[in-house]
Amino acid sequence: MALAFAREGADVLVAYLDEHDDANETKRLVEEAGRKCVLLSGDVSTSDHCRQIVKRAVDEFGRIDVLINNAAHQMSFNAIEEISDEEWEKTLSTNISAMFYIVKAAVPHMPEGSPIINTSSVNADAPSPHLLAYATTKGAIQNFTGGLAQLLAEKGIRANAVAPGPVWTPLIPSTMPVEAVTHFGEQVPMKRPAQPCELASVYVMLASEEASYVSGATIAVTGGKPII
Repeated sequence: MALAFAREGADVLVAYLDEHDDANETKRLVEEAGRKCVLLSGDVSTSDHCRQIVKRAVDEFGRIDVLINNAAHQMSFNAIEEISDEEWEKTLSTNISAMFYIVKAAVPHMPEGSPIINTSSVNADAPSPHLLAYATTKGAIQNFTGGLAQLLAEKGIRANAVAPGPVWTPLIPSTMPVEAVTHFGEQVPMKRPAQPCELASVYVMLASEEASYVSGATIAVTGGKPII
């Protein structure tokens, strides 16, 4: 996604947890595309760090033209009794509270016409019972986005969500049992998971001026599985 935006002429700030190798590779690719890439490591589950992300972006670029909230935490459980209070709170604070804190801090620095794009999930409409906490936050993100679109319309700021289906990222093998990973993506009509690059163009489209009347929408990228 960062590379896709860089190829469209954007300088980017990438906020990440602690995946330094991946972050540095992203920076290399963005700079090869001729754009600036600022990296900021930290945990978005804390409100202070969320505000630091916005401050750093404004310090580096002077304003924020596009805001994408994409960070998420998930773990798979077979029973509600297995989900600790700490796990529940971590999922909610990372997946939905962070969006609130970042958007709240960013909006004063976003000019009219700016887009906010939040990553929801097919789990917002078809929640997996094994991803109870994660699916709960994804439903909340979809509602947060719809409310935000109405709240920010008078400022000329648009808000939309992208709802991916199965996407092959490091999150999958690190948080799911082996059997689920082996058959990951087979449940959708295309019978395979997406690669991250297959989603990037949707975010770029939603950020473009050609999408100037698109706000409050959720765009499904699900390999043929309908979201209704």
